[in-house]
Amino acid sequence: MQNLDFDLLRGVVASGPPPLFATVSGAHLYGFPSPDSDVDLRGAFVLPVRDVLRLREPVETRTVMRTIAGVEVDWVAHDVRKFARLMTQRNGYVLEQLYSPLVVVGGPWLDELRAIGRGCITRQLYHHYRGFADHQMKLLAQPAATLKELLYAYRVRLTGIHVLRTAAIEAHLGQLAAGYPVPGLAELMARKVAGAERGALTADELPPHLAQLARLDADLAAAFDACALPDAPTSVAALDDFVVRARLELDNYG
Repeated sequence: MQNLDFDLLRGVVASGPPPLFATVSGAHLYGFPSPDSDVDLRGAFVLPVRDVLRLREPVETRTVMRTIAGVEVDWVAHDVRKFARLMTQRNGYVLEQLYSPLVVVGGPWLDELRAIGRGCITRQLYHHYRGFADHQMKLLAQPAATLKELLYAYRVRLTGIHVLRTAAIEAHLGQLAAGYPVPGLAELMARKVAGAERGALTADELPPHLAQLARLDADLAAAFDACALPDAPTSVAALDDFVVRARLELDNYG
């Protein structure tokens, strides 16, 4: 699915727990969805107070999966406390979800959480993006490496470089490429958008890209060395207050 129907996506979200917010992640956020790409909905909800206070541990992550016109749509939501904890743990995934411009369900709670989240953007995010980049290199070393894996390898490096240099989360590869030009990247993205989600790479096209990825690895390391962001989150107290207020004000039991 390439053209997102936000009314339809809100219907999928509504079939799960009432959302605090919901955004689109994955290939659509990254700027290279194929016609058969899944739609990844991510966000947060608020467990009722009674569920949090029970003897048994609550289920902090809920998943809803639907197939629409042959395309899988999955809505994965964390309880607000779990989502907030992840924000403080150099987790680039949740920060990309938080700042995704593809908002399915938003509002004042999302706006406030985004403001608080600025204090969770630290130089330690380097380790998230470095680890993700290393994982993609292992996939690219396999005999059946795909175009998607190559684009992910570029995307994660450029997102990491950008956040360390600017303190801004940007996950869209096209936007990143405008500021950090990479030869041949636009053509790769066009192929992915026009083709299948798991389109293969030819045997002779990967080596030049490996050289460019090595250059970006050096740029990522240099951005980390020069980064002036704090080493630890600075908004934990505000985040803690946010979780308490959301739990009490949005309690389903009243």
